[in-house]
Amino acid sequence: MGPSPSAGSSSMRKRSGVRGGTRMERLDHEILCIIFSFLNAFDLARCTAVCKSWNAVVKKSELLQALYFKLRRDSMGNISTESNSSRQSWKLGLQEAAMKHHSLCLRRGRIDIHQWKAHSVGVDQCRMRMGLLLTGVGDKVMRLWSLSSYNCVGEYYIPDSAPLVDFDFDETKIVGLLGTRVGIWRRNGKRSIFPSHEGTFSKGLCMRYTDPEAVIGCEDGTVRAFDMYSRACSRIIKMHAGPVTCLSLNDDHLILSGSSLGSVSISSLSSDQRVATLRSTNSGGIRTLCFNPSSHLVFAGTTIGYTHCWDLRTMKSLWETRISPNVLYSMQHLQNDTSTLVVGGIDGVLRVLDQNTGVLSSCIIGDERPMDSSKNTNVFIEKKKGIRLSEDARIDKIPRTARPPITCLAVGMKKVVTAHNIKYIRMWKFNV
Repeated sequence: MGPSPSAGSSSMRKRSGVRGGTRMERLDHEILCIIFSFLNAFDLARCTAVCKSWNAVVKKSELLQALYFKLRRDSMGNISTESNSSRQSWKLGLQEAAMKHHSLCLRRGRIDIHQWKAHSVGVDQCRMRMGLLLTGVGDKVMRLWSLSSYNCVGEYYIPDSAPLVDFDFDETKIVGLLGTRVGIWRRNGKRSIFPSHEGTFSKGLCMRYTDPEAVIGCEDGTVRAFDMYSRACSRIIKMHAGPVTCLSLNDDHLILSGSSLGSVSISSLSSDQRVATLRSTNSGGIRTLCFNPSSHLVFAGTTIGYTHCWDLRTMKSLWETRISPNVLYSMQHLQNDTSTLVVGGIDGVLRVLDQNTGVLSSCIIGDERPMDSSKNTNVFIEKKKGIRLSEDARIDKIPRTARPPITCLAVGMKKVVTAHNIKYIRMWKFNV
């Protein structure tokens, strides 16, 4: 068992109410309903993702349903009655409205950047879930942040014997790739490392986690699945002739892996063999992957700046386009969004693409000049403006201080978080 989070962090979590639930979670149901009733549809939808208790309050009170019908009346005129079919489809309609609003904001909205010091040395990885952000790789600690307050709500230390390569997390635990081992950090601070006779494998280069399994991409071209409860390797799949550089999983436990040799291989956790291979027409290793289960589209970014898209149902390439002369490190889209794809790479430009065509709709950098600054309880926040570049902008003429390399990004509703292998994390907020 490893060390617990620091005393300072522990007391901070105790003050903020992380242990035993937040103060908001302990509020009376009727009081929460009154508070939520002042929110618009999109902010209310975001509240449902904060925690299970908020989700239950919103859905039980039918606030989202009422807001959806209000949106329809505002856009379609006065509606006296709602049919049964429309009442059954209100959730889908509200989701579609939220995705359209999110896409519009990414393409044309005003951009505010909030930047804060997350680590004492450069950090190059970030993961976002449930209103929380996990950052790390670069020093000996992972930190969990509240995206509403920017307060650190947890610190998780890495053993000196192994470097942290990659990580992911859920409601109860953090799973990390430690060179040739797998580690688990419970959200209460307890840490465990898989035993050497079960957890040792060829050098791991990337990892993705979906309960109950962590999937590791290895230097020898294999993908290994580890069960988090039995702590055993449940499957070894030979996916590539070269190193596995990136992975993507979906809820059906489909595994997609990219290789430094330029191909994408597909398998599943129910199989021990590769079942399909996707290839590009251009050279360059696959550096980043993501899969959209809503549209069955697979997206990849390469070491020479190409983005590719395949339809998993036909295994055919739909489009490919070169958006940068340099390596693309990270790409992601919001869950259920079938419109926009956000990409970042070594040139430090945040790019927004159309998922269906590959057309580049926006290139964004941060203004070098800070607009304002503020300090919450523990973190100093520097505020800047995001700048949308013109189509003919010479990116190589823009100072690197305005565009530090984007080593990783995570997409949320009307926001993107970026890591840059520097001490700071950036939150890009988009609003129409």
